[in-house]
Amino acid sequence: MVGQPDTATVIAARAGDPVAVDRLVAGYLPLVYTIVGRALEGHADVDDVVQEVMLRVLRNLGELRDPTAFRSWLVAITVRQVRERFRARPPADPLDPDLRDPGADFTDLAITRLELSGQRRETAEATRWLDDDNRELLSLWWLEASGELTRDEIVDASGLGRQHAAVRIQRMKAQLETARAVVRALHGPHCAELAGVLTTWDGHPSALWRKRIARHTRDCRLCAPAWQNLVEAERLLAGMALIPLPPGLAIFKINALGGTATGAVSTAATAAAPAQIVAKASSVVAQKVLAGLLATGVVAGGGAAVWSYSTPAEPITNAAAVVSPQPPPASAPVPSPSVTKPSPSPSRKSPSAPAAPVVNVSAKKGAAVWKFAGAKGALKDVGASWYYSWSANDNEVPGPANVDFVPMIWGAANVTDATLKEVKAEGDVLLGFNEPDLAEQSNMTVEAALAAWPRLEATGMKLVSPAVAFGGDTAGGWLDRFMTGAKSKGLRVDAIALHWYGSDFSSASVNQFLGYVDAVHKRYGKPIWITEFGLINFSGSPKYASDAQKVAFIKGTTAGLEKRSFVERYAYFGLPAVGDSVDFGLYLDADSPTAAGKAYRAAG
Repeated sequence: MVGQPDTATVIAARAGDPVAVDRLVAGYLPLVYTIVGRALEGHADVDDVVQEVMLRVLRNLGELRDPTAFRSWLVAITVRQVRERFRARPPADPLDPDLRDPGADFTDLAITRLELSGQRRETAEATRWLDDDNRELLSLWWLEASGELTRDEIVDASGLGRQHAAVRIQRMKAQLETARAVVRALHGPHCAELAGVLTTWDGHPSALWRKRIARHTRDCRLCAPAWQNLVEAERLLAGMALIPLPPGLAIFKINALGGTATGAVSTAATAAAPAQIVAKASSVVAQKVLAGLLATGVVAGGGAAVWSYSTPAEPITNAAAVVSPQPPPASAPVPSPSVTKPSPSPSRKSPSAPAAPVVNVSAKKGAAVWKFAGAKGALKDVGASWYYSWSANDNEVPGPANVDFVPMIWGAANVTDATLKEVKAEGDVLLGFNEPDLAEQSNMTVEAALAAWPRLEATGMKLVSPAVAFGGDTAGGWLDRFMTGAKSKGLRVDAIALHWYGSDFSSASVNQFLGYVDAVHKRYGKPIWITEFGLINFSGSPKYASDAQKVAFIKGTTAGLEKRSFVERYAYFGLPAVGDSVDFGLYLDADSPTAAGKAYRAAG
């Protein structure tokens, strides 16, 4: 956050002041370069993506409504361009080592230019071992840990809800810690058995080899020290600077000289523009950015740069929003929306009216919902009878009148008179703390949760237990200790909340999930609420199930939940299928269910 231009600079640049434009670009280019470089890990596409980001920012700057939101808007555009680059590549590994720029390995650049050593160096090297779908999140979280971004900016840029982002970051950090142990094991002394295993390794970091090496180090007495004395990553990264730009990229300047121009940019004006642009740049990236600026119509006008806009501004709220751009000039980059709803084709229409979709409304069926444009319509379309949004009220995610909202006291900080008053106004059921067993969620000890519980009990509402991330059926686990403590103190817990995510995408996942539900009910003998469930492999590959696998899982699990009288309610994770949730969510917008959404709509 240090050294970046203030709001006044953004306002002046938006008005066309060339000096302000120069300051804006120079001030924020290191941030963009760091995000893109770490997300793509030195891939040859880094230069192109940085160029595309800056072109979009400058082309749409005139329509930025809130100058104070510039940085969040910039980060959202950067993340979106990274995603677009991944989607534009062929199905082969987008980070194939053969496609990397050998002179721009981002980890090597970070180590060299920031003079990293010790555990900081190990942490940087460990980033090579992360799964590709964790790299984007790593690039944002790294900047949060080093003080360059805020959690709100990460939430806006990623398109994730705050709680979902926290879960994703926690699991990414766990993978990073494993990768740090792998780096240590490879660099330090290791046993003959590991040396033998590594004879077949091709030298390229991969998820498969990360798992193999990590598994060996956990079980081997000689290699186990690789896991010891790991300093928390946040402490290592605190205050770390942005990666210095490559030579020649640090500063480039646009000087619009003489003449006047109004209206749309003509071919002649564009052809004349090169003589009016002076650039302090020698790198390929800077030259590409300046060439792109010419293509988008930077012309001289009264001593200030004048842009002619032909596409709407990027959405300010988050990178996951759907946009429908107007055709840009032939020479300008064509923006691609992150989610596109296909247009109906008249030629394919059947003469008869299409059959109405099967929608089953069940008193049990609900959804976990975070803010997105189609929330209200999707809740109605899917046939949900209830929903929740990890919040004490439905102000941010209002639902249809006939769909119940269930409030939650998310964590210890929410146990206040004001919040408890809010939840009482929302209904007669209250969800307890969210994943208190995870540091990145409500992060509560059993003792703290038990101490706060009487205040929830005082509302007079039906109380659903804290929802643990895992181990609800485990003797001595977080939930077991909480329930034991509640019983000994005479505290009331009316139902048990559970979360479950499966990494086995085969047909066995249905019984794995239902078996867990049965085991928890058998242990505590109380009604069950499943407030998050789905198929996501947070630490392996593939990360997401196929459409067919999701449909089979939803059909099997919901049928089983409907048959179990002790299951009072269930909520699939999650309703939105936008941004990062497009691979597992249920709805693209108010009336466009994914394959999984159609299956969930028919459940009940």
